[in-house]
Amino acid sequence: MNQVDLKGRVAIVTGGARGIGYAILQRLMASGAKGVIWDRDATAIASATASLSSLGEVHGVEVDITSADSVGEAVKSTLGRFGTIDILVNNAGIAGANKKAWEYTPEEWRLVIDIDLTGVFLCCRAVVPVMLEKQYGRIVNIASVAGKEGNPNASHYSAAKAGVIGFTKSLGKELATSGVIVNAVTPAVIETDILKQLTQAHIDYMLSKIPMGRFGKTNEAAAMVAWLSSEDCSFTTASVFDLSGGRATY
Repeated sequence: MNQVDLKGRVAIVTGGARGIGYAILQRLMASGAKGVIWDRDATAIASATASLSSLGEVHGVEVDITSADSVGEAVKSTLGRFGTIDILVNNAGIAGANKKAWEYTPEEWRLVIDIDLTGVFLCCRAVVPVMLEKQYGRIVNIASVAGKEGNPNASHYSAAKAGVIGFTKSLGKELATSGVIVNAVTPAVIETDILKQLTQAHIDYMLSKIPMGRFGKTNEAAAMVAWLSSEDCSFTTASVFDLSGGRATY
């Protein structure tokens, strides 16, 4: 494992209690960061904090990222424990059901948009002022190759992730001279429990689009995010990094 230096940094990972988020936090803490899990599942938080504690200080906060008030309280809890925030990885998200666009109910559409896109905005809205005070921060938003290409039977997810890409580019430009760096990662499918939310037909479709012929691994996502979260990432902002096994064409 290539080592990046995150010693003394405080890193929040949303949806950090399992899957990609857990792997990312594990990698950041192995690089010296103090870890903060923001998740909605209290049981999963307890399990994750227990298993990560061997790597260093870790703090868990139960939070609903679709609620500005809940996110605000999570910031207060994090600052109360560590006094600062250096890194924010917006990883939390859901896939939603697989249907044709016109078959989604408004409620199904809004749920995915609220968690996958508005949640990113609300977390950035709450954390950026903390980073601006010290003129330093690293924000990594986990988008998806679906946001570039548009997966059929996943229009709500594709639209949300396209929104994350656009938001990353806007926010990165707004913060370009502030010392706060903002980038996005666009994975193809990573092998996690999120696959359980999808139909086999949709899983087969997505695998067929990847030239490497396999899904990504959580440690591969974590490795990319670790560099984007470090001081070494200093002249790259408002950018999008592919993690798609050759699928992405731009």
